[in-house]
Amino acid sequence: MNEYLNRIADQILVDKLDAMGAVLIEGPKYCGKTTLARQHAGSVLYMADPDTKQQNLAMAQTNIKKLLSGDTPRLIDEWQLAPQFWDAVRNEIDKRGEDGQFMLTGSAVPPSRDEIFHTGTGRISWLRLRTMSLWESGDSTGDVSLKKLFDHSQILDGFAHIDLDRLAYLTCRGGWPKAVLKNNPKSALMQAKEYYEAVVSSDISRVDGVKRDPELAKRLMRSYARHQGAQVGVQTILEDLKSNESDSLSKNTIYSYIRALKKIFVVEDAIAWNPNIRSQTAIRTSDTKYFIDPSIATAALGLGPADLINDLNTFGLLFETLCIRDLRVYADALGGTVYHYRDKNGLECDAVIHLDNGNYGLVEIKLGGAIPIDEGAKTLRKMADKIDTTRMKEPSFLMVLTGIGDYTYRRAVDGVIVVPIGSLKD
Repeated sequence: MNEYLNRIADQILVDKLDAMGAVLIEGPKYCGKTTLARQHAGSVLYMADPDTKQQNLAMAQTNIKKLLSGDTPRLIDEWQLAPQFWDAVRNEIDKRGEDGQFMLTGSAVPPSRDEIFHTGTGRISWLRLRTMSLWESGDSTGDVSLKKLFDHSQILDGFAHIDLDRLAYLTCRGGWPKAVLKNNPKSALMQAKEYYEAVVSSDISRVDGVKRDPELAKRLMRSYARHQGAQVGVQTILEDLKSNESDSLSKNTIYSYIRALKKIFVVEDAIAWNPNIRSQTAIRTSDTKYFIDPSIATAALGLGPADLINDLNTFGLLFETLCIRDLRVYADALGGTVYHYRDKNGLECDAVIHLDNGNYGLVEIKLGGAIPIDEGAKTLRKMADKIDTTRMKEPSFLMVLTGIGDYTYRRAVDGVIVVPIGSLKD
């Protein structure tokens, strides 16, 4: 099996290399940044290779241009060990006057902005690599294309083969490439746990050199896991933690930990969507809490597949995180962004996929079952009816995205499409 058989980021990387002088690939640890870049590289410089690391660092100080020589696109792995690469790459691109010259990959712990003297605008593009979607890991049939739904060419004939037990496993396994390739489920499930331990024990402190308490980091991540898909403030998280901490624990401390988790791509909250609506209802602008992969939440809570089966309420929350991950991967391929909507009256839309061209789709996420699907469809129709279509486009589609269910279909009563996550792709 090709490790990146269906990697959507492959095509995004090709397009960016064709358009820009260099591409910086960023994302969480263990998501496959170097492997992705290596498949497109003409030559590779491994800055952290133990046999040449000290020599490479010395050369970066004295003759960095020598390190930039090689067949293009040249991959510089662990470039952040010598932050001066940023300006050197920018200058070299200017001199060569050609696109597709360099790829930069490295640790999930980025260099300080103070160490980068130029933004790289017009020369260096960013690519956010995420953990693998179910389509990329081979767990979705890919019968339903998000792109085709937007251009109204999708024939609704999708089939999925994921039952509740398999979905629980996929939620706990996550989209880590190494986990996906494991044939042993026990070994596959261990990958997320090891990632979680690395975050709380070292990465959360290494990101900015601030020593942070691993036990507090664990409790904070457990709180974040319990609030997946919710618009809660720092005060709520602080209250969760106070029973185990002294009264001196402050909001500033919580902000510091959350900022660190965002910098290393553990947390990626969804920002609020602000459409033109007919009523004067105020839209809530708080971000919605999400980890970048559902397996981080299960690892933080100490849950396995059987635990999710026995607690369907928690399962539903973490399934939403899985869906948001997949929708973000697919939206990236289409030049779109995934938002969340909620107004002061409690009307909520789990995901709004908004493309650069102004097209958008509304999505409600449900684990499964006829009653939840019906509720989701009613919410979508209510949301669509509030949008002022004299000032913005009508939604391209209204979708209830489900965890279990065999088939994709359109409801005759309201036109809402029901799509199992195991049949979706970009």
